[in-house]
Amino acid sequence: MQQEETRQIRFLPIMIAIFFGSFISTLSVSTINIAIPVLQVDFASDLNTIQWTLTGFMLAMGTFAPISGYFGERFSYKWLYLVSLLGFTIASALCALAWSAPSLIAFRILQGAFSGLIIPATMSIIYQIIPREKQPVAISFWAMSAMLAPAIGPTLSGWLLDNVSWQWLFWMNVPIGIIGVLLIIPFIPYYRLNIPKSFDLIGFITVIVSSSSLLVALSQGHSWGWSSTRVISLVVGGCVFLALFIWRELTARTPLLDLRVLGNARYTISLITICIITISLYSGTFLTPIFLQNIQQVTPLDTGLILLPASLAMAILTPFVGKFYSKFGPRVLLIIGVVLMAAGTLPLSWLSIDIPHGYIVFWMIVRNLGIACAMMPASNAGMEQISPQLSGHASSISNWLRNVFGSFAIAIFTTLLASHSASHATDMAKAGSTDKQFIQMMSFTMSVNDVYLIATIIVLVALPICLFIPKLRPDTIGRKQAA
Repeated sequence: MQQEETRQIRFLPIMIAIFFGSFISTLSVSTINIAIPVLQVDFASDLNTIQWTLTGFMLAMGTFAPISGYFGERFSYKWLYLVSLLGFTIASALCALAWSAPSLIAFRILQGAFSGLIIPATMSIIYQIIPREKQPVAISFWAMSAMLAPAIGPTLSGWLLDNVSWQWLFWMNVPIGIIGVLLIIPFIPYYRLNIPKSFDLIGFITVIVSSSSLLVALSQGHSWGWSSTRVISLVVGGCVFLALFIWRELTARTPLLDLRVLGNARYTISLITICIITISLYSGTFLTPIFLQNIQQVTPLDTGLILLPASLAMAILTPFVGKFYSKFGPRVLLIIGVVLMAAGTLPLSWLSIDIPHGYIVFWMIVRNLGIACAMMPASNAGMEQISPQLSGHASSISNWLRNVFGSFAIAIFTTLLASHSASHATDMAKAGSTDKQFIQMMSFTMSVNDVYLIATIIVLVALPICLFIPKLRPDTIGRKQAA
């Protein structure tokens, strides 16, 4: 390890510095959803345009995540994190100063690009400088910051929109970001494990084109039509460039993203588990707010308050999962987590128009407790056998795929929601129902139930896969993984 600063590793200060960055970068995903109707009115813009404040952010976040491995090795993960957090803070201020919908979208894309570098950078710092025996607790602390943000995001967003203005959704990031930057400088040590000899320009171009093409196709497939020329062209083009990227990274002397980490069976199986859990995870964050606001006419602030107990339960349990991990290992926690996720998601497929909010709160808590038990063990099980030299690339791949499968989940659930709603409405009309408002509300509720049932089946697919996670071999810890 090359060092320009020699400092004793101090666990708590490092984790506090990491907390600020991962918290506000995740918070910016959850606060904008509720603000979309307000932004439509303020900028006199249509929904398809304003939705790009969220879509553009997610696209940039997913596109830039794969390149964090190179920049972290080239400039050190400390400086990558510091510059990314500083850039995110500046972009947040620019978003608050936006004068039109296009300017806000442009600044949100910039904000998303920096956010896409923050998450893998913070994960890499944990696996490269935190002692291995403390990594489960550290990654739990890291995950808690990412879970606490969506827990308070909708409620905070609703309060700010009701009492101040949408600009404060971005202004609030500025002091948090500045504090984070000031903590990074003294508390996170400078280090570089690898120094790339050259920049893989071909890999950079192919991963940017493939990621952006596939993410745009997934995010716009429902509105453009899955069989439209634009969507098909983007999917085909994205797959071609993705194949070129994989070929390039497997043959390049200095790859932008070292895919050799996929040769580690424990990492690859854990990654598959994460992707499956991510798809089911997005069902709750996507479907429940829509049901509450569209069917039960709940206000944005009250929607956030209804979702708050489940999110807080998830955030509170997460640090304890790190301690349980050291005692029981990943399999037991993953099985408990998947079972709880399924047990909490299935009852949400039995919703009715006048279902009590207490019913939703209870089963969302059960579901989120399962997420807390599953996500950290799945992440740590794969990463703990990867050598520090490759951990930056491993975290980049993990976060890249999470973004892709998150976008995929939202796209698929949106399409299923629309198609099933139309199908149920047609069946009800054929059965003799004439009340259009009742048909619309009932068919939408039934389609939400259908999608929740599908999400339950998806998460159960992860159950047998958890059993195949290889046991950790002490003789391979810290060894460089090769395909």
